[in-house]
Amino acid sequence: MLEQFDLLCRRVKQTGRLMIGVPDYDTYVLHRQTTHPGDPIMTYEEFFRERQQSRYGFGDGKISRCC
Repeated sequence: MLEQFDLLCRRVKQTGRLMIGVPDYDTYVLHRQTTHPGDPIMTYEEFFRERQQSRYGFGDGKISRCC
């Protein structure tokens, strides 16, 4: 029962972050570990900065977001 509650809490937290545009670092780490084993994994700070730059189009002058 406690495990189900923990899973629900993690999903609510993940959903809330995605709703405000903050991607999930834990999902990124799991993806890198399973799909690209041995490759470097960005720190949370690097990951957050890269996602923000991607979302707001830093560098090429384009805004790559919906609104």
